[in-house]
Amino acid sequence: MKLKFNIHTDLPIAQVLRKSGLLLGLLTFTAFQQPATAQEKTDTTAKADVYTHPNWWFGAAVGGNINFYRGSTNMLNSSFTPPVTFHNGLGLGLYAAPMVAFHRPNSRWGFQLMLGYDSRKGTFDEQLTACDCPADLNTKLNYLTIEPNLRFAPFKSNFYLFGGPRIAFNMNKSFNYQLGTNPAFPAQVADAPVAGDFSDMRKTLLSMQIGAAWDIELSNEENKTKTVLAPFVSFHPYFGQDPRSTETWNLTTVRVGAALKFGSGNKVAPEESERVLVPVVPPAVVVKSEVRLAVYAPANIPAERRMRETFPIRNYVFFDLGSTDIPDRYVLLEPAQVKDFKEDRLEVLAPKRLSGRSDRQMVVYYNVLNVLGDRMQKNSKANVSLVGSSEKGVEDGKVMSSSVKNYLVNTFGIAPNRITISGQTKPEIPSEQPGGTQELIRLREGDRRVSIESNSPELLMEFRSGNDIPLKPVELQVVQTAPIESYVTFEAIDNKNELKSWSFNVKDEAGATKNFGPYTDDKISIPGKDIMGSRQAGKYQVSMIGNKKDGTTLQRDTSLQMALWKPDVNEQGYRYSVIYEFNESSAIAIYEKYLTELVSKKIPQNGRVYIHGYTDDIGDAANNKRLSLDRANDVRSILEAELKRTGRTDVTFEVFGFGEDTSHSPFENTYPEERFYNRTVLIDIFPKK
Repeated sequence: MKLKFNIHTDLPIAQVLRKSGLLLGLLTFTAFQQPATAQEKTDTTAKADVYTHPNWWFGAAVGGNINFYRGSTNMLNSSFTPPVTFHNGLGLGLYAAPMVAFHRPNSRWGFQLMLGYDSRKGTFDEQLTACDCPADLNTKLNYLTIEPNLRFAPFKSNFYLFGGPRIAFNMNKSFNYQLGTNPAFPAQVADAPVAGDFSDMRKTLLSMQIGAAWDIELSNEENKTKTVLAPFVSFHPYFGQDPRSTETWNLTTVRVGAALKFGSGNKVAPEESERVLVPVVPPAVVVKSEVRLAVYAPANIPAERRMRETFPIRNYVFFDLGSTDIPDRYVLLEPAQVKDFKEDRLEVLAPKRLSGRSDRQMVVYYNVLNVLGDRMQKNSKANVSLVGSSEKGVEDGKVMSSSVKNYLVNTFGIAPNRITISGQTKPEIPSEQPGGTQELIRLREGDRRVSIESNSPELLMEFRSGNDIPLKPVELQVVQTAPIESYVTFEAIDNKNELKSWSFNVKDEAGATKNFGPYTDDKISIPGKDIMGSRQAGKYQVSMIGNKKDGTTLQRDTSLQMALWKPDVNEQGYRYSVIYEFNESSAIAIYEKYLTELVSKKIPQNGRVYIHGYTDDIGDAANNKRLSLDRANDVRSILEAELKRTGRTDVTFEVFGFGEDTSHSPFENTYPEERFYNRTVLIDIFPKK
């Protein structure tokens, strides 16, 4: 077993080491307890490539069928009927099949398909005839089987259950019958054995199976080709397993075996924090079971910072399923209120209900219809098209579009001929994809919307063109209370998958303790201010507790020193957003001009750029984590390429991918508009520190 706990901030280590007050604690535990010589060095060796677990696996399964015969059989075929009836029996047959399996890492659901040779051979219990002669019957039933199975891992671990139908095609139906001699007459000569095929055999059987298996990993994370040995046991009840269309003979089977599976992993792109030089302190103590706890704490935790945020207004109005009325979470004005409406004072027009972290930014979005109406009043030549998308059909989509049009006409006095409406069943970029089966209700909520489309530049986001684009953004002056570089990351690395959950607590000098967890994710990041509160400085004891699947626990302790720092009141940051469509990781071409001609020009000499990617909470968490990092790196590559084109290499970039982590995502995931805004990359730009 090799289990590692790392605690570090998302600052580059080289930068952290330059800060005063840094305490680096490191405890290393390995095979036998003995003293170690202390020395300090910097490890510049590149890490070995790490590969993910594959989604697709190919291999073969081999096992033994333990076949239990029940019921009765007597007339073996039309030309032979023995003098006794055979009932119970037992046999052992071979099972061998190639297989293919699909399951995402850390996911509960998957499937597997096996197509192979299935022997149901066996021997019936010996019977005595009227002459006290023993009669024996055995059979060599063989089938070609197709076995599709649904896979379910209840604990998202290597243990899983499977079950599904078994479709069997008969290949061999032979029998061998032998009548022995009466032991009382030793000189009696036995009859010749009778061999033949059973009559009235079913050519096809449809039955079922359920089973359990455990994946044992035979390769490490540096191997691109992953190998897994999966011992399994399955139960095939007698339902549907009547070999013959006559008599009552049936089969129940228990199969025991193992599958050997192979798959090809994808190379994991290291995060930015893993690409810098890492200081290495040699082991202080050595005991059995290597466990390492490393602490990197910034000397200063930024308290707050002024930000000028350019917030895009998504050009969608989302409707509740089954309703064509504008939802009451949107701000709807009375005609008398229009004259007092101002884009730069939207906070006074908060919607009726918000959820969670949906604060000032969502207030902006929920005024989308008022912003649109105000801009159309001020720009009399600007026209819009409203396209309603409804799962109920074109007419229902038109009714939704009419609701938006009526509001703009009746409240803001916009001429009806400046607004066209239409309907369709799906938006141009739908969230629900053909063949999808997961989270369909939430995806359909995102597809039930009215798109605001226009070719009037007075309404649209700068440097973008086309119908399906956000409206011109609103600028917000905000105070950033937990800058991204102040986050402290706690990481549990569990290569052997032995950890069930983990947690940690932080104690200050006065003994006040804060508890965090338990967690099941590998990595958790929290703002440093959540640890310090209102304190200006302090020394903390950190205890990290791991709960293993075997019921035991382990604890590792260290200490760290942190100091609260308040940025210069003159420090001004800029924030920009790039919004992605569902499940996309590449910035659409219409964003490249926005990044190169607007955002890159705001980066000062020797500036710092923090790029953090997010997703909504639909889909697999591990895939969302990768998707968010891909999105963030996509934005970085565009900005970096533009800076290099102009001869600039002075900018420091840091990239983060938080996936669907609700402790970091900008918004909740309750409503579709929140999920759409969570599919984003935020770009924070600051001057040289």
